[in-house]
Amino acid sequence: MKRALNYRCTALALAGISLGLCNEASAAGFALIEQNASGLGNAYAGAAAAAEDASTIFFNPAGLTRLSGQQVLFAAHSIWPSSNFINTGSSLNPTKRLGGESGDLGEWALVPSFYYAAELAPDWRFGLGINSPFGLKTRYDPTWMGRFQAIDSDLVTLNINPTLAYQVNDWFSIGAGFDLQYITAKLTRAVNFGPRAGEGSVKVNGDDWSFGGNIGVLFQLTPSTRLGLAYRSNIGHRLTGEAKFVRTALVPNIGPVANGPVAANVTMPENVSLSLVNDLTSDWQLLADVTWTGWSRFQQLDIVRTNTGQLLSSTPERWNDSFRYSLGASYKFTESWKFRGGVAYDQTPVPDRFRTARIPDNDRVWLAAGANYKLTGQDSIDFGYTHIFLDNAPIRDLQGNGFADNGNLIGHYRNSIDIVSVQYVHQF
Repeated sequence: MKRALNYRCTALALAGISLGLCNEASAAGFALIEQNASGLGNAYAGAAAAAEDASTIFFNPAGLTRLSGQQVLFAAHSIWPSSNFINTGSSLNPTKRLGGESGDLGEWALVPSFYYAAELAPDWRFGLGINSPFGLKTRYDPTWMGRFQAIDSDLVTLNINPTLAYQVNDWFSIGAGFDLQYITAKLTRAVNFGPRAGEGSVKVNGDDWSFGGNIGVLFQLTPSTRLGLAYRSNIGHRLTGEAKFVRTALVPNIGPVANGPVAANVTMPENVSLSLVNDLTSDWQLLADVTWTGWSRFQQLDIVRTNTGQLLSSTPERWNDSFRYSLGASYKFTESWKFRGGVAYDQTPVPDRFRTARIPDNDRVWLAAGANYKLTGQDSIDFGYTHIFLDNAPIRDLQGNGFADNGNLIGHYRNSIDIVSVQYVHQF
């Protein structure tokens, strides 16, 4: 069996600049924390308080008040995931062929983002971010042993985030933004039509536009210490689209296997980040962060036929809220060079009992390093590298999408991820 983990890309033109927004979850669940290269080098420790560049729009809009003039930022993340499914007891109905296992499932992918910040007045700042905060793609060989549970799973988000920030006084700033978010998803799996009709497949796709917001505050506690607190709201989507079946000649186009319109409700979770940045000396900086994400909103994935109200499929998820903890340090080596390092522990929201082949996630540990190089007084480049260690992810899926004849998927996943990021910032 071969499954490819990679990215679904969509293009957006803004001010003559095209951005390919591509998605794969490298944070827990199906979140994408990779929004800049400067933060990656610190494993995103202190992200809501660092406010080094325009990407603070995503992590804490209040940080815009630390920027002056105008700034544009382009970031790109090159991601190499590796994943293997190890079978330890999967089974199918005796009339069906079990299918194969997997080799290395990883495939290279590229994830870019864009940010713009502008000083409107001495105390006011405007920002615009274009990014992808959530995404996932898993692809299995159509003949693998878990084909009745999942073949393709593809979720893509595009987020447009205008923001405003105001510096209240020397020690306190506040910022807020509006999120206009697009989501598109595609799910496929094999279908067991019975011992005489054999196997077929179904593809369900849908999309939606919705909106939310983010808000943050930044406190300059002492001349050397900043505290940032940021909140990004949940965004509820109702995806509408179509279910399409591929059938054998013996299966008529009627009843539960008929093509037709479908809908599914999915909520992108809210999160809260608390970050601290402390300048130990003029050269050394310590950073820390804790982020809570409300993944418990993802309890059930129901796909419903909108023309009849019939439940096409129902998958229990039962996710839990999760935390991410990170620590980092930065060292100013020269006026031109700064070096970064960081570690993070990213808790999975997925309970072992409800892990599925579509999202075989587990706890992960980040080890990160990076550097900043000032090309000129107005231009700089950031580099970052992270290796992510994931715990083995056991799976015991006895649901079979609600049909006993679909068999059991029993085994575990061995996963890891490598990320290399680069970012260019221009100040004018």
